[in-house]
Order: sequence, then structure tokens, then C-alpha cells
Amino acid sequence: MADEKAPTRNAFGEPWPDFNDGLTYTDIVPPTSTTATVQNSPKKCPRIRACSLIEFYSSKYSNSAPLEGWLQRIRNGQITVDGQVVTDPDTTLRVGSVLLYSRLPWKEPYAPYLLEVLYEDDDMVAINKPSGLQVLPGGLFQQRTVLTQLRWLAEKSSALRFSGIAAAQESHPVPVHRLGRGTSGILLCAKTKLARARLAAYFADGTAVVRENRISDVELGTTRRISKIYRALATGIIDEDEVEIQSGRPHQIRIHLSFLGHPLLGDPLYGIDGQPKVAESGCGDDSFAPDGGYQRPTKPVPGDCGYHLHAHHLVLSHPTKNESNKEACYATPLQSPPSTCQYATTSSSMAKWCIIQAVHQVIEITAPLPTMLRAQNETE
Repeated sequence: MADEKAPTRNAFGEPWPDFNDGLTYTDIVPPTSTTATVQNSPKKCPRIRACSLIEFYSSKYSNSAPLEGWLQRIRNGQITVDGQVVTDPDTTLRVGSVLLYSRLPWKEPYAPYLLEVLYEDDDMVAINKPSGLQVLPGGLFQQRTVLTQLRWLAEKSSALRFSGIAAAQESHPVPVHRLGRGTSGILLCAKTKLARARLAAYFADGTAVVRENRISDVELGTTRRISKIYRALATGIIDEDEVEIQSGRPHQIRIHLSFLGHPLLGDPLYGIDGQPKVAESGCGDDSFAPDGGYQRPTKPVPGDCGYHLHAHHLVLSHPTKNESNKEACYATPLQSPPSTCQYATTSSSMAKWCIIQAVHQVIEITAPLPTMLRAQNETE
């Protein structure tokens, strides 16, 4: 695997450790109810049925490991009941007991770690996400994610502030939307609660328009507060250079182009009809990995890479700097307001005119195109 490029002045990222920190899962044993017939009465009453440790995990988390895998985890001492390690899978659980399962650390698949900063202010930061890096924890990738690098950066900045060194990063940025693991390009992250809420609403509003009305912004007479342009490498010849997709749902671009008969070149999941090539994960049998979980699927799954899709250009209204500002308030003898006046209060002989200037800050961000997606006349 090729080494990461040296970080530039506008890039950050820490190399991944060989193994992650593992995970812990906490459960509280709920009542397991069956029904029992009350003697001499047609009514039924609930009855609590005892549940064993292996029954609890093999039924509730059957998608995590087969029966033999959970037996191995229990016998390895990876589960505690009310703070005590329990290695007998047939141990009877009491209602209300606290269960803690400790998943052993594992080596996550390769993922790049350097992130380029494309734009940053006090409210948000836009980064250039490389292909192969997951945005949020999930599946095999619990540590090697964009979110982890943002958290590490915030912790590093906090340490610098504590030592008396000023740091530019004042808060913990959080991604407000997702890009597929194989998708590269612009990823918006909020640095404040207000910016996070408004940016999330931008994306939600765009999806809601398509879902409820199935018509375009032009037909609605509305202006979207955010729009993105992607560059993709698709199969076949498309009549138009650009295809408009207003929804922001996961895999929407991949599915849309696939449905049109132009799936992304190298897409392991979507074929020509817009449907996944396989519906099952492809585990095949109940074999399990050394940690007790299922073996890694052998057939394509949604997170697999191989395609070329890049979030290239983004235009948005700033989430917090679009407020109307009142300025130039002054009192004059009572007369008609100035042509620029949008707000007025009057008394018996004087009028107070306030000119309101609506400020709409528009941000444009561009992520450099990967070599594979550049036209012949385009340079870096």
C-alpha cells in the first residue's frame, strides 16, 4: 500500500495505530414475558421466564456472531454480569442485571488518514475527504474514520491551549452529512450547535422537496440553500454532461446513474438496473473469525470501494451569517420615508427611519479533482 503524502500547511491527520481500542456494549436484562392461563379464568397473566447468558446474546445479537462464536466470547471471559466475569454460558440471568461485553481490539482494514482543509471559519470547516476513508464509525471501521481524526485534532488543540499555546481549533467539528467510503471530495463539518442544526436542515430540505413533490426547484420557484456538483466516471455515453439529482440520500448518485443504464465504472454493488448485484452479505455458513464474529463477507456490500465519484464543487448560504442587519437609524422631521427605508416608527412630529440591509453570504468551495476524473484540458 502506498504511503500517505506528507501533510501540507492546510492538512491534518494522525497515522492510525495497528489495532483499535476495541468496543464495549452494555445491556440491562429486561423481563422476558410469556403468558400463563389463570386457573378457572379465561384471562391470561404475564409470567417471567428465566433466560441464560448464551440465550440472551445468541438471540439478541445473532447478526454479530453465530452461536459458537458467542460461546467462545463467553468462555474467553469477555462478558461480565453485574461487574463479575462469567464464563459459564448457561448462567441464569436476573431481570435488571447489567451485562458488559468487551469486544477485543482488532486491526481495521487500510484507510487513508490525511485530511485537507478547503475552507474554515468560526462556524464550519470543509475538508477534502479521500476515497477509502469512512465518515462515521460502522462495521469494521470503528476508529479509522473522519470523526476520529476530528476528535484527535480537538484533543491536540486542547492540550496546546492548556500549555499556554494558542490553537486555531476552538471546538470539535462534527460532519453534518455523509459521503460513501469510496466517495472523495467536499465534506462539511459544523463547529457549533447552531451551524450543525442549520446545515443539517439545508440537506434535509433538499431531500424533502424531492420526496414530497417530485418536482424541481425551478418549478417550485425556490432557491436551494445548498447545492453540490459531483464528478463521476460512468459507463456508456450520457447525452448530457450534467445530471441533476436533488436528493441527498445514501448512494443516490450511484443508484440514479445505474437506473439510467450508466453505472459508475468499477462499482462493485450496482449494475445496470439500479438494483444491488447481491442482496445477501455472502457469509454463506456459520463459520466465525478469531474474535467470534462472522467472517468478512465475500460478496459486495454497500461500503465497498472501486468506483470513482468526487464531490467537486459546493455552493451554500452561510448557516449563521445570513441575518438581516438594521443600520443607519436616524430621526427626521415627519415626512415620507427614504426610498431605501424598510422599517419606520413615528411619533407626533418626528419619524425614525431605519434602513435594513439584508446580508446573504454565499460560500463556494471547490475540491481538486483526482487525476482519474480530470478531462484532457484540465490541470491540477
